[in-house]
Amino acid sequence: MRILVTGATGTLGRAVVPALVRRGHQVRALSRRERDGGEVTWVRGDLASGNGVRQAARDCDAIVHLATHGRKGAERVDVAGTLTLVSAAREARVAHLLYVSLVGADRVPTGLLRHTFEAERVVRGSGLGYTVLRATHFHQWLDKLLRGFAGLPMLPVDHSVPWQPIDTGEVAARLAGLLAEGPRDETLEFGGPQVLGTDELVRTWLRARGLRRVCVRVRYPGKLVAAQRSGALTTDATPLGRVSWADYLSPPMPLSDDFAVEHTASPTSPANQPERDPDLRVYGGDEGYQRQTRK
Repeated sequence: MRILVTGATGTLGRAVVPALVRRGHQVRALSRRERDGGEVTWVRGDLASGNGVRQAARDCDAIVHLATHGRKGAERVDVAGTLTLVSAAREARVAHLLYVSLVGADRVPTGLLRHTFEAERVVRGSGLGYTVLRATHFHQWLDKLLRGFAGLPMLPVDHSVPWQPIDTGEVAARLAGLLAEGPRDETLEFGGPQVLGTDELVRTWLRARGLRRVCVRVRYPGKLVAAQRSGALTTDATPLGRVSWADYLSPPMPLSDDFAVEHTASPTSPANQPERDPDLRVYGGDEGYQRQTRK
């Protein structure tokens, strides 16, 4: 399948593009700058101005629309840019437009979520075969956000604000599956495996990053936070993701084929003594010791 991906260089795009390539799709990635990409065909285009968008959509079977601005002036990309993309998709007779939105976009008419919901409406009214997937906050985005506060001696924490983070790799896999199914002509939601308070989220992050910071209890202001506090940005839709926040920060060590790694770690434990395993030589206490493995 020939697929155009907008927002290919963003947080989610960096997971989606390789996931689609691994599935054998011909991926065309939209970027505002000239890029080279091995198995990916990079095309230059700008949703805000419309330059290059029609050429990028030409001959594509599907479009995965991930691009969002996220700052002041977001409507130029999120709304006007989506209108430009829809026009180009119609002209190219694209069979499936898959748009990634945010959980809560329909419940919180403020800021970025308002623009995202307006973009959803453009997609649903496009006349094209479509699927809208709303996702919760990404692990990767939250990790970057917290790194921005790491230089502070104290971290402001609102215990009443819930988060349901999900891994971008799982969202990418979900998108690939939806592309294989074809247009659903409906809006779906996809959230992480657990809902965490800000205090637990921050404590888990500090432990994983080996940091010590004083957490000061505060109450975050604003309409968006008030909506999040009420649970508007979480979902109980199934399926849910499987990678927890803790697992993302400290991934479990995969099983090794190395005989030594899969057995008791201590070289002086009774289970690893020569009389128990004559093929091994044990030198307990040698600082530079490396256990030999079976041939």
